[in-house]
Amino acid sequence: MAFHEVRFPTDISRGAQGGPKRKTTVVSLASGFEQRNSQWADSKRAYNAGYGLRSIDDIHAVITFFEERRGRLHGFRWKDFADFKSTSPGKAISATDQRLGTGDGAKKEFQLIKTYGSAFLPWIREIRKPVSGTVVVAVSGTVQNPGTAYTIDETTGVVTFAAAPAKNALITAGYEFDVPVRFDTDELLVTLDMLVAGDIPDIPIVEIRL
Repeated sequence: MAFHEVRFPTDISRGAQGGPKRKTTVVSLASGFEQRNSQWADSKRAYNAGYGLRSIDDIHAVITFFEERRGRLHGFRWKDFADFKSTSPGKAISATDQRLGTGDGAKKEFQLIKTYGSAFLPWIREIRKPVSGTVVVAVSGTVQNPGTAYTIDETTGVVTFAAAPAKNALITAGYEFDVPVRFDTDELLVTLDMLVAGDIPDIPIVEIRL
């Protein structure tokens, strides 16, 4: 299997249904209390692209994309319109959106991350698929020059500095990102109506961990 650095058609994913999923076991005790346990440290996103289809051309685009991915075999990029930036979707990206870490004078590589929440139990999500040309990085609030001060691996989300940031220097970044996913089916059931309309009611997409 492989990961194809190509994005699912965004005009279809824009209308899809889905979002984050967690796995929690809940045991009800005889006393009426509960015991709850999280089985996953990180959430996984799942979507259904069937809700985004609008035309016969959309159906053809999905079939073409599906066949090239060989069904569930190969991963690809997905734009989640509810969560695709280092900030909220309606705000502009800033180089200080997300804190990546603190310099120690030796470390050069920093993983892109996004932190959800702040007051109670923040969750840190590693961002593996930044969108080309959108990443901006700052060191202690000063925006850095891409290509000279640092490079970004757009297949892993790792920022590599030409020179290690100084000790206690705050490393921050802003960016757009995609979700690494795959099809969660090896079969597409297509319904056509007189070759001018139709649908594929179920096109399950599931996030993969890289």
